Amino acid sequence: MTEMMRTDVMIVIAAMAFVTIALRITGFWLMRYVPMTPRVKRMVDALPGSIIAAAVLPVVVQGGLIAALAVVAAMLSMWLTRSDFVAVITGMGIAALARFAGIG
Repeated sequence: MTEMMRTDVMIVIAAMAFVTIALRITGFWLMRYVPMTPRVKRMVDALPGSIIAAAVLPVVVQGGLIAALAVVAAMLSMWLTRSDFVAVITGMGIAALARFAGIG
C-alpha cells in the first residue's frame, strides 16, 4: 500500500473535507437569518478583499523585497487590465526578473 493510500491518511482527508463542506454550508445557512442591511452588504462585499489580504500579507512579509515587488506589480496590472491571468503572469515575471537581477 502506498504512503498516500494508508487508511489513516484517507480518514484524515475525508474528515478535513467534511469539516470544510460543513463550515461552508453552515455559513450559507446562518446568513439566511441575517437581515441584509446596507452595513451588512458593505461587509459582505468587502470580505473577498480582506481574505486575499490575509493570504498575501504573510507571503510578502516572509518573501521580502522580491515578493513585495511581485505583489505590487500584480496589483497594478490587475488594476489596469482587470485580468487575473495578466496579474499572475506579471507578478511571476517581476519575481523572476528580480531574482535574476539579484535583488533582495
